[in-house]
Order: sequence, then C-alpha cells, then structure tokens
Amino acid sequence: MSVVARQGFKYSIIGYIGFLLGTISAIFIFPYNFEFYGKLRYILPTAEMLVPAVVLGISYSNVKFFHKVEKDGKKQNMLSLSLLTVFINFIIFMGVFFILPYIFPKFRYSEAWKLKEMILPLILILSFCAIFNKYTSNYKRIVVSNIFDNLFPKIANLGAFCLFAYFLLSQEIAFAFFFGMFALMLFGYIYYTNKLERIELDFNTDYFKKDGFWKEFFNYSFFGFLGTFGNYLAINSFMIGEFLGMEEVGIYSVLYALISLISIPQLGLFNISAPIINKTLADGDMEELDRFHKKTSLSLYFLGAVLFSCIMVGFPYLTQFMPKNGTMLREYEPVVWIWGSAVLIDLATGFNGNIISLSKYYRFNILIMLLLAGLTICLNYYFIKNTDLKLIGIALSTAISLTTYNVIKIAFNYFVFKVSPLTIEMIFVSIICTLAITVAIVLPNFNSNFINLVYKPAVVLILIYIGNHFTKVFPLEDYLNVKFIKSIFKFK
Repeated sequence: MSVVARQGFKYSIIGYIGFLLGTISAIFIFPYNFEFYGKLRYILPTAEMLVPAVVLGISYSNVKFFHKVEKDGKKQNMLSLSLLTVFINFIIFMGVFFILPYIFPKFRYSEAWKLKEMILPLILILSFCAIFNKYTSNYKRIVVSNIFDNLFPKIANLGAFCLFAYFLLSQEIAFAFFFGMFALMLFGYIYYTNKLERIELDFNTDYFKKDGFWKEFFNYSFFGFLGTFGNYLAINSFMIGEFLGMEEVGIYSVLYALISLISIPQLGLFNISAPIINKTLADGDMEELDRFHKKTSLSLYFLGAVLFSCIMVGFPYLTQFMPKNGTMLREYEPVVWIWGSAVLIDLATGFNGNIISLSKYYRFNILIMLLLAGLTICLNYYFIKNTDLKLIGIALSTAISLTTYNVIKIAFNYFVFKVSPLTIEMIFVSIICTLAITVAIVLPNFNSNFINLVYKPAVVLILIYIGNHFTKVFPLEDYLNVKFIKSIFKFK
C-alpha cells in the first residue's frame, strides 16, 4: 500500500472522527444557543479570512521550493525566514487594522472590531500554523497535522460553548478556553515538526540573496496570496454575521457540519498529492498526471456521492433528535440539497486548482480565485439585500460561484495540459445514487424516526453497492480487504 493511499486514508479517518464530534455537538448541543455558537463560528472564519493577509502565500512557497532548498541543505533556513516574515507581516497588519476606524468610522460598529481581542491573536497563531502545515506536508505526513486542524477547532468550539451555555461561566472564560486550544495547536505543530527533523533556526539571508532567489520565492508567494481570496466559506460566515446576525451564523454552521462530511477525503488527498503533482509537472509526464487525476477525481466523487445520498434521505429524521425538534434547521433543508450538490461538483473536478497553482500558469489560478471571491461576495450581497431567502440565498450564491469556478478550471486544464478529471464512470455513479435516493424516499416510513434514520440510508448503501457490483465503476475490493485495513494502522 502506497504512502499516499495510507496517509490519505488515515487523514480521512481523523476527518471522520472530527466530523462525528462536530455532528454530535451540532445535533445535541449547539442548537440550544445558536447565537453564542454563531459568535464562536464568526470568530474563527473571520480570522481564517484575514490570515492570508499575514501569510502572503509564503506557506505555498514552502511546498513549491522544498525540493530545491532540500537539495541545497537550506530547509531550516527557509522555514526560519518564513516564520520571521510572517511575524513582521502581522505587526504591519495590526497597524493597518487599528488605523482603519479613523479612515472608516463605521468600522468601529462592525462585529470584527467588537471581537478584535479574540480575532487578532488568533490570526497570528493560525498564520504560524499555516507555515508548519505546508512544511510538514513535504514529508508526506499529514495525519498528525490533520489532528491539529480538524479536531482542535472542534474541541475549542465544544468546550467554549459548554463552559458558557451549560456551566454558566462568563463569556470571557469561554473565550479563554477557545483561544487556549489554538495556542496548544501551535505548540503541537512546533513539537511535531521538530520530531520530523530537528528545528535549527537559521535567519541568514545569503542563500535567498544568491542569484535573486528571494525574488522568485516572494513572487510565487505573492500570487499564491492573491489566490487565497476564494475562501467562500469564510466569506459566507463573515457576511452572514455582519448582515443577518449571529443566530444565522450558528444555523449556517450546523448545516455546514453536516455537509462537510462529503468533502472530508478531499483535503487530505490534496495535501498528500501536491508533491506528486509537482513532480509530474516537472517531468512533463502529462499522461501519468491525467491518469492520476481521473483516478483521484472518481474516488472523491464516488465517496462523496455515497455520503451525500445518505445525508439526503436521513436529514429529515435526523432533525427530530435535535433540541426543539430541529424546527429552524428543517426550514433550511433546501440549503443541504443546493450546497451539497455544489460540493459534489467540486469533488468531481479533483485537484484542478492544484495542477494550475503548481505549474508555470499559477497566475491564472489567482484570476479565477479572485473571480470566485468577487462572485460570492456580489451574489451574497444581492440575495441578502434583494430577497427574503436568507441562508437559502447564501447556498444559491455558493453553488453558482463554485460551479462557475470549477467549469473554468476544467476547460483551462484540458486545453493547456490535456488532462481532465471527468470520466464516463461518474455518470454511472450519478445514476446509481439518484436511483438509490429515489427508492429510499418513496419507501414507506415507520412510526419510529430512529428506525427511519437507520434503515433508509442503509437501503441507499445496499442499492449503491449492488449497482457498483454490476457496473464496476469503482474498485471497492481494493479497499474492503484485510491487507488494506491492516496497512492503515501502520503509523509510519
């Protein structure tokens, strides 16, 4: 079993554990107080949205130029200077942030300004974590970093919420716990990076000055920074908090916790595949890249479609177990359908963006990322100001912008690299899953919501397994065997 498959699978396992923790919290805990949960969920996405302004794409350069600096024995030099630059950038960012109210007086009334004591320190911590995350991915080790990125934020949310809503402690104490978990995450990153290879701080700039390497490094970083503006999830949370309120942020976040199950394998596979994509591009082996692209995309789409199908048939019964019977969440069931479909399309396109960003055409990726951000902001503003759709409007905005973004990337990669993620098998997967959902929905309901919640998704799984057995669209036998299961428990 290859390190990619093993690490990717372990990454997914951690993701599912995190999803289970997040989902249980979303169903049984967070609905008790959507407003405070919304406030927690506003702080983190807002910080994530502003982190790129501090990191300035340097984390991506730690992947792009890793093989070069490794060859020259300057890995520690690159890591050290990257961390120092991020710290200097943060000081400058702080200065700009506190000057803004004098230029735009209304900024003092924004939620971002009111919560600045939490948001600003969190930006610095997440910026350092971003550097360590990308740096350690070069060792093809992403499982431990996923524990930090996936589990720690969920524990921070859950712990802070319980301290405030259940133990009736002050908001300040809850926020202190929330911030403390992210501080612990940073120390964990430092410890793990040092374990992979002893950290030896080296702030000498001679290597980067030689032959103008620093210009190439920062040029790539700058365009990587421009390409980070497409974080539509953070944009959505920020705009919902500013225009609709914290309660809506809480509802949106609970729905996201459910939908995020679909895309969990995506992030792990992308992180571990980046060095492989980089190598095939450097070798000019487009045939191998196309093969790897199609195989990866089909795997992501198949797993995502199966999970999406189960969510669709189980969601109405799942809300019955939520506080107040999930009345507010059931009103937004169309959000799950619309947003989930958009995520499936995103999965089907595979790592299109990674191919572009790691090639000499990385500037094009910035353009379409800016398009995604601009389209998301404009559509969100339109639906919020001109319709009564609220979160359904946000879901439509996300679906339109994300689909447009992916169609452009598919076309670009096909004409430039002659690679495509799309295969005929994806059509069969869509047909099988659609039929499975239809059958499960028309089947009679029992009086027990628990039975319905279990048996309808079970029907979906059985029908998809049968359909796959006859069509052979996905090699399930490669994963449902003792050898593969044993390999995932080898943490090397």
